[in-house]
Amino acid sequence: MSTPLSSSPPTRRALLRGALGLGTAAALSACGDAGTTPRTSGDVTLSLWTHDPGYEEFFVKGVPEADRATDFRYHLKVTRSGPADIVTKLLAQAVAGRGTPDLVGFEIGSFPRLLRGDISERLLHDFTPDIEAVPGLKDDLLPARTAPFSKDGRVYAFDSDTPMVVYFYRGDLFDRYKIPADVGTWEEFAETGARVYKDHRASLCVVSTVGSDPGQVVQSFQMLLYQRGGAFFDAGGKLLLDSPEAEEVLRFLCEGLRSGFVIDVADYYGAAMQTALKQGRVIGLPMAIWYKNYGLVPNVPEQKGKWRVRDLPRFTRGGGVTAALGGTGFGVVRDKANTRAATEFLFKTWLTHDGQVRRFTETGYLPTRRSVYDDPRLGGYTDDFCGGQRLFRLYRDLLPDVPPFHQSPDQSILYDVLAGNLLRAYRGALSPREALRQTAADFHDQAGR
Repeated sequence: MSTPLSSSPPTRRALLRGALGLGTAAALSACGDAGTTPRTSGDVTLSLWTHDPGYEEFFVKGVPEADRATDFRYHLKVTRSGPADIVTKLLAQAVAGRGTPDLVGFEIGSFPRLLRGDISERLLHDFTPDIEAVPGLKDDLLPARTAPFSKDGRVYAFDSDTPMVVYFYRGDLFDRYKIPADVGTWEEFAETGARVYKDHRASLCVVSTVGSDPGQVVQSFQMLLYQRGGAFFDAGGKLLLDSPEAEEVLRFLCEGLRSGFVIDVADYYGAAMQTALKQGRVIGLPMAIWYKNYGLVPNVPEQKGKWRVRDLPRFTRGGGVTAALGGTGFGVVRDKANTRAATEFLFKTWLTHDGQVRRFTETGYLPTRRSVYDDPRLGGYTDDFCGGQRLFRLYRDLLPDVPPFHQSPDQSILYDVLAGNLLRAYRGALSPREALRQTAADFHDQAGR
């Protein structure tokens, strides 16, 4: 039998302000033709939009599982596009009143466009009643990973990952250069890093300085800011950036650049980073766990077995030992014939205990349900690239420190102005305090609030 899920009645085209990110009203149809009858069983072909072939493979493999657990027999029609293109096309098709997908993956940086006005509630199925209908699910889902895809306490997408930020380091070179791998604080680590740079021209931390990609520039700062206990926005979208924690972290990075503890690279994935890794000029960096598969393995496959992972050193003045960076939330377009079928498919593949185990073993993405971290299958997992470490035990220990990441519809404005001011601070043209104050002023001026 299928799990009972809420289903909203079909709606007709409604007026939605700023549906395409403009300041004007636009006609939005969140469904197919008005009066479409919801499917409740039988054969169904779900239209799935995603930017990542790994997600496509996961869901395709999950079809038999969903068939057994529901009253539907699923087929998938998959369309792949860039993350930003997916949101743009979704909004355009919704305004046109046709051609929207049933199931769609939102890269975390693109989702804020759906937080503007009432776009999310008019366009996306609200999972909140469905969560409450499954015993124990609400308390088991990690609030830190529902926060990025929620608005006004309503959940509109389920994250693909709990992308903890850890410290990657070259175990062999740490031994050769006599660098203690268990240094407790960033401040101690920075002192050691200055010595290592002076003696070996190797750096233990990285910031991105590619001006054409504000997201990467911001991420370098964002990881340590959230670890320290700071944030960009609160749950209501209010800017929190101009804070003592932010000033402390930015000053820490600026001083690290001067000492050589921190090195600047164009970006985390391109030729400059590959060269720095191969030549041993970067021998450690804080980054999300997915960086191993997307940054290290493609760039330095020959270094397999030499890399290690640990928690982040603490800041002396407070904060935790991890943060979170990235993610992709899967949502369902509301008021379509396949809305119920798509919701049940997501619940019976993406959110089951075994589905979350499979997601980690197949894609490397960490569970978003707390109870899955106790699964012995994951506790025994070893990582060959990282010297056979049992990394899941580390991830389980870090879980209580994962902070929430609240988003704002004006997030892209913040990233643009913050990236520029971070670069000015790195170059010494602005003090950390001046950079943050200027960012806040620029943001309020451009966002109009």
